[in-house]
Amino acid sequence: MVGLLKKFKPEKKELIHILHSVQEEQGYISSEAIYEISKYLNISEGEVYGVLTFYNAFTLEPRGKHTITICMGTACHVRGAPSVLDEFSRRLNIQPGQTTEDKYFTLETVNCVGACALGPIAITDGHYHGHVSIKDVKKIIDDVNKEEENKNKE
Repeated sequence: MVGLLKKFKPEKKELIHILHSVQEEQGYISSEAIYEISKYLNISEGEVYGVLTFYNAFTLEPRGKHTITICMGTACHVRGAPSVLDEFSRRLNIQPGQTTEDKYFTLETVNCVGACALGPIAITDGHYHGHVSIKDVKKIIDDVNKEEENKNKE
């Protein structure tokens, strides 16, 4: 952690850059990292935490290797996104905002992804799946698993 911090000037204006770097390296921002950052920048842990909780880009919990995001915007919602989300939750045995015990999947929701004509939308690791129904959920999860298997064979 100290080596990472030394890449930045110990100035408060570097906070967001430091947070992005820590999250990129560790996958999330731990309480230990908050403490170290606050000491390095000579600011309170509360100030660091305030920035972390203001921006959705940061997470305080370890995330899974793969992220599944369900759009809950109005267009997706009226086309069945809540049922799709429930099916992902059921199959992964986690609630939105949680990560599977094996740290393989994180399930999250967003208010809108701006692709309303394709709703409901599920996004797996940046890949958009449009017009998703409950029956598509198993295949989407299986496809992520198959893609991972193929990467491991290479």
